Amino acid sequence: MSAAKTTSEKVSNDLFDDIPVLRRKWQAALKPGQSLPRYEDVMLGSLGRLADHVAVLRNEHGVLEISRSGRYVQQWLQDERWDIAVESVSPDCATVLTEAANAALSGRQPHLATAHCVRDGMVRTYDVLALPTSSRWGSTLVGTYVNERAAQYNLLDAIFSTTDDGVVSLATIRDGAGQPCDFQVVHHNRAAAELLRLPPLTLQWLRLMQGGDMLGAPEVMARLIGVVTSGASDQFELDSHDRNLRLGAHAFGDIVSLTIADVTALKRREASFRLLFDANPMPMCILDRRTAQILNVNDAMVRHYGYGRADLLRMSAWNLWPPGEWETLDDALLKLSDGDLFHRDWRHRKADGSEIEVLTYGREIAFDGRDGVLVAIVDITERRRAEARIAYMAHHDGLTGLPNRVFFQQRLTQELDVAVSAAKRIAVMCIDLDLFKNVNDSFGHPIGDRLLQAVADRLEQQMRGGHLAARLGGDEFAVIICQTTAEDASECAGRLIAALGAPYDIDGNELVIGASIGIALSPRDGASCEELMKNADMALYRAKQDGGRVHRFFEKEMDLKAQKRRDMEHDLRRAFAQGEFELHYQPLVDVATNTIAGFECLLRWRHPDKGMISPADFIPVAEDIGLIVPLGEWVLREACHEAARWPEGIKVAVNLSAVQFRSRNLVQVVMHALAQSGLAPERLELEITESILLAETEANLATLHQLRALGIRISMDDFGTGYSSLSYLRSFPFDKIKIDRSFVKDLAHRADCLAIVRAISGLGRSLNIITTAEGVETSDQLEWLRAEGCNQVQGFLFSAAQPASEIAGLLARFGVRSSKAA
Repeated sequence: MSAAKTTSEKVSNDLFDDIPVLRRKWQAALKPGQSLPRYEDVMLGSLGRLADHVAVLRNEHGVLEISRSGRYVQQWLQDERWDIAVESVSPDCATVLTEAANAALSGRQPHLATAHCVRDGMVRTYDVLALPTSSRWGSTLVGTYVNERAAQYNLLDAIFSTTDDGVVSLATIRDGAGQPCDFQVVHHNRAAAELLRLPPLTLQWLRLMQGGDMLGAPEVMARLIGVVTSGASDQFELDSHDRNLRLGAHAFGDIVSLTIADVTALKRREASFRLLFDANPMPMCILDRRTAQILNVNDAMVRHYGYGRADLLRMSAWNLWPPGEWETLDDALLKLSDGDLFHRDWRHRKADGSEIEVLTYGREIAFDGRDGVLVAIVDITERRRAEARIAYMAHHDGLTGLPNRVFFQQRLTQELDVAVSAAKRIAVMCIDLDLFKNVNDSFGHPIGDRLLQAVADRLEQQMRGGHLAARLGGDEFAVIICQTTAEDASECAGRLIAALGAPYDIDGNELVIGASIGIALSPRDGASCEELMKNADMALYRAKQDGGRVHRFFEKEMDLKAQKRRDMEHDLRRAFAQGEFELHYQPLVDVATNTIAGFECLLRWRHPDKGMISPADFIPVAEDIGLIVPLGEWVLREACHEAARWPEGIKVAVNLSAVQFRSRNLVQVVMHALAQSGLAPERLELEITESILLAETEANLATLHQLRALGIRISMDDFGTGYSSLSYLRSFPFDKIKIDRSFVKDLAHRADCLAIVRAISGLGRSLNIITTAEGVETSDQLEWLRAEGCNQVQGFLFSAAQPASEIAGLLARFGVRSSKAA
């Protein structure tokens, strides 16, 4: 190291040490009342050996200028001129001078800045201290001290020594003909020795042909000679069993710069990517992010889309995305440019022109030096179809395909919202099929289902102008008529009744049914879906009561009747729970002996507020709400217990409802009542009406035969009032038939009534069936019945129905002792 260099370093270090001193001197020169110390007080007497390191800056009309500079500063500035603008010197120096001076002037305080400058490949660091002062001429001057720190380093050495890539400089060795034949290492960094697995001293000055190991391989030598010969650059890879190296060669005359990078991990990632990409069963492709050009596809995509691989690689994404999807694809690719991932539903077009729905996942990826997008594709076409089918099934009836109750209510709510804003009226029609149950009972449910489908077809044919027909369940349908009047709704209902009432041909069977319709209009009959549906249903109930095959509009009194009906339902349930029901008994008198043969058990309801309520009023309601089954069981038990106390031979007759037959445990209930009471089965008569045989004939007949097999007697009530009674006498051997009171009432005045009674009595004698006439109120009626051969009678002529406490008196009146022992 030279003495001059030592002195220079000492001066620099001393100057660096003097910076705090100069700060204190500036502070000491600041007199009270001054905003800045005077230039002469700070600078004069302080320069000496530091003068070479000082530059004086002044601000002239907003432009910062160098007024004076020492030799050291001039070398640093690479400019010896005075009175020049700071911005005219080297940019790295100008930047720090401007920063330091402006900070010192604005803060009115010394400011220390740092400058990093590259000189001859060396990185040098300087401290720059700016001291703001005032001058005697009234201007502001900035005395700037510049000092280089001792630490310096070579920029290239620093870069090459710290990089993980190897750097080797090779000198070309030529043969006698002047052709390149070998190369010698003249420089390398530490990373090169590690990558080539050679000691640094061995690698330095190494001749590749004599021991270059990997670099001396023939294929590497050929590449290097090609670079020197052509003056071009080259990049290639060296692969071994455990690593992969990528080499880049650049020729500068006979000097070759060789960079070496370990790409083992990258190659392994690429291999993994190829495995995941090429062999993946999910269709995948790589797109150019800028142009959407297809850069690569896997086998699954070729198979799924039906294009050849070469065809796909000539296409862009626009060829797969239908035109309507292009804007969304642009949007997704733009988002990727911000580093986002896309996860989108799209439609794609296959080679055969068909469209599929896909779920795509995309992310950025580098591919062959280009910014790409890796796209994975899931075909969700079938899933979407399944979802659509599920959604359809959730809102449509599975048998007829019509909208179901849920869809109907949603649509009605929507239409009502529109109708309110447009001041329009909506009509809701509830439709019930007349005689449909007969078809099911007679021909079976498959035919019944076919009939419902035909009804649905006819309903759809009648829907116009946005009207909607739906199936609510069973044989119940409903219709929404939009923007209508009462007259239009009435006309539409008439057309529907006519259309649905026309004969149907189902598998060669001509079937005839009818339709009853109840209509409610908004807003008169309700402003909500629930109100309109409820009121249309009440109007339907009225249409059914009026004989069916008609339509009725909702009226306010219907709501009152419905309220009364709801009150009765509530009272019936309470009455059963609190034991308000009681049994009365009406005697059955033998005509020949004028003695009591038995009693018909009749149910009575004694309401705590309303008194006795007629069975004709409450029995149908009890049947509708399902109360008749437990109520009927109670009647059977009580009647059997009471009859067990009567004299032997006195029978008890109990009426059965068709609803009790549908419970399917009627036989067990009867057996339990007999067992508990101890009553002999032959003393129990069960009275039924022909409606029981009309409904589910085979099952009900089987139940009747089981009861008959127990020894119980079966009686048909109200005989002659139906249209098919004679066929029932043939299908089941009844023990008794009861002649309805309507025929007995006019027996003495109407020849047709007498003829009917005569025919029934004769029929009973021929079939050995007992005949009982109901409603006998006069002696004349009794004599007519005796003359026609009727076996038993009952009516007010003998006694009204009486509580059980009166039975003993009735028996005594007819000469029968009430004790069993008698």
